[in-house]
Amino acid sequence: MTENQNHVKKHQMKPWGRQLKGENSWTMFKVISEFVDGFETLNEVGPCVSIFGSARTKPDHPYYKKAVDIARLLTEAGYGVITGGGPGIMEAGNKGAHIYGGRSVGLNINLPFEQGHNQYIDPDCNLDFRYFFVRKVMFVKYAQALVALPGGFGTMDELFEVLTLVQTNKITKMPIILVGVGFWSGLKSWIQEVMLGQYYNINPEDLNLMPITDEPEEVVRIINEFYMEKGEELGPNYEL
Repeated sequence: MTENQNHVKKHQMKPWGRQLKGENSWTMFKVISEFVDGFETLNEVGPCVSIFGSARTKPDHPYYKKAVDIARLLTEAGYGVITGGGPGIMEAGNKGAHIYGGRSVGLNINLPFEQGHNQYIDPDCNLDFRYFFVRKVMFVKYAQALVALPGGFGTMDELFEVLTLVQTNKITKMPIILVGVGFWSGLKSWIQEVMLGQYYNINPEDLNLMPITDEPEEVVRIINEFYMEKGEELGPNYEL
């Protein structure tokens, strides 16, 4: 310890406002049980594509219909569909897989202000989660691609987490496709002009991680071409 460190004034830590419960240490067993349920279920499903988007999108909205079309095309291409299991874009993704004979997975999260799971999820692939971070692992581990339609904070959280995992090589690189030119173009322009152009906080090639399109057919083309060029067998993104 240096002489200067000997003379540093010690400051008192603030106390917790209430006593911490001893049971918090046992929370890990709840977490483990959710991982076990998720792994045992999704290991049997096969390669999927995760579809993200707003729970508030109504069935008559163009983006809802677009999500149904994307899920249908993914089903025809041999992929299952994973969503957050709720209403809106999530329901549309499950619907497109369900009515066209594909695998339809729902990863529900217990929230106080949203409805339960939608009716288009396969009964054996209908999972409930208490913890967001466990649910995110399931979204990413079993997805061969991510398709993000317009959404709110939850969609942004999921999107940027996957972008970070790919950018830092924590997971296998996979297609991350933004659907909705009018919705996403402003965000991507800000990333390019401010995050990259003014502050240099990302690399120029990082912009290539998130193509934007309005066409469901383009979504499936990007995914198919990615794996044709890669020339590898499909598999989970990482081993824990």
